[in-house]
Amino acid sequence: MKRILIRDANIVNEGKIMRGDTYIKEGLIFAVGGDLSGHEADIEINAGGKYLLPGLIDDQVHFREPGLTHKAEIYTESKAAVAGGITSYMEMPNTDPQTTDLELLENKYDLAAGKSLANYSFYLGATNDNIETIKQVNPETVCGVKVFQGSSTGNMLVDNPESLEKIFRYCPILIATHSENDDIIKANLEKYKKEYGDNIPTRFHPKIRTEAACFDASKTVVDMARMYGSKLHVLHISTAKEVRLFDHRLPLEEKRITAEACVHHLWFAEEDYEEKGNFIKWNPAIKTAKDREGILKGLLDGHIDVIATDHAPHTLEEKSHPYTSAPSGGPLVQHCLPALLEMYHENKISLEEIVQKTSHNVSVLFEIEKRGYLRPGYKADMVLVDLNDPWEVKKENILSKCGWSPFEGQTFRSKITHTIVSGHLAYDNGTFNESKQGERLKFSRNI
Repeated sequence: MKRILIRDANIVNEGKIMRGDTYIKEGLIFAVGGDLSGHEADIEINAGGKYLLPGLIDDQVHFREPGLTHKAEIYTESKAAVAGGITSYMEMPNTDPQTTDLELLENKYDLAAGKSLANYSFYLGATNDNIETIKQVNPETVCGVKVFQGSSTGNMLVDNPESLEKIFRYCPILIATHSENDDIIKANLEKYKKEYGDNIPTRFHPKIRTEAACFDASKTVVDMARMYGSKLHVLHISTAKEVRLFDHRLPLEEKRITAEACVHHLWFAEEDYEEKGNFIKWNPAIKTAKDREGILKGLLDGHIDVIATDHAPHTLEEKSHPYTSAPSGGPLVQHCLPALLEMYHENKISLEEIVQKTSHNVSVLFEIEKRGYLRPGYKADMVLVDLNDPWEVKKENILSKCGWSPFEGQTFRSKITHTIVSGHLAYDNGTFNESKQGERLKFSRNI
């Protein structure tokens, strides 16, 4: 492993910003802060006051491999992630075949070991009848078990109340839920189909996948987690009403029930459907500007613990279908950090808070071994950003295999210049070094 010295950076870490150097040796952070020019380095990066952040840890992505590689692949999407400053990700089980047994799960890890440019972990998928498999999952090597309460891409719906109860009673690791009430959604969809057929205007997406559908399902799993003492993480909160289900008084280390916000729910609102249509069709739906502000407030006051992407690519052709057949989801890993930095420029969130919610808290919540902080002895995962180098998102600079982005035409004021993954300089001003793959995440858990 090459020794790397980053000189003269504004280091954003653990609630503070300090000017200094960072030295990396044998894949680990050796020293942080002060003048470290006495250390021998194979690679020296003169930051010149740019900002050095811990690499983002994205706890929710869909990289589509195996089986759906016409949309995306582990290689292409991890490459986009690295360009976006994401050094580690946790990937979802709704691939083909669905990752609902331990052999298929390990197959995914084998795939990533040979082609992922970022560090990785994979969720085991829950079904109505795989509780015995769930009981056997290894807490030290798997990020969590994913439960779909609402049918989404891949339709891995857990709709049997007894099955859901068993999962919460017996699951040995964190349970991550997609929480929407499917019965409410189906009833709403039928109402709009009677009026519009398959050509429902996309602006009605939040009228179909409503606040009530989200709150009902989130409350169900929060109540169940309290009953059984489960470790529950509710993904992609999309309503202000759901925020109140989560506690902001406990330190994160003591929480058994946590929540995630996604960048698209922090950026877009229902008025954007008119321009963006199916390109911002996600499940759960983007809702009102009031919901967007409520989610941001919940992030800043500690009700919501982490920020993720729910990166979920589909082809342009698929997204161009009528509403009822156009899949939900879109690519986000390349543009999550630039979008959050834009929010920083708009005085909506501080740099320290961005780091807290995208790195520190994800590490604490999932109990990831020695990642998520710029600390001596930790794995060297970090990203260097220039806060004043504007660039426009265009088709020609999009790296996700699907070739489009909901941010096309957006000018971001901040640019990612370098990304270091497990001590390897993987990205340098638009150039990738693919000589080393990312590493499998490990977990030091006290479930």
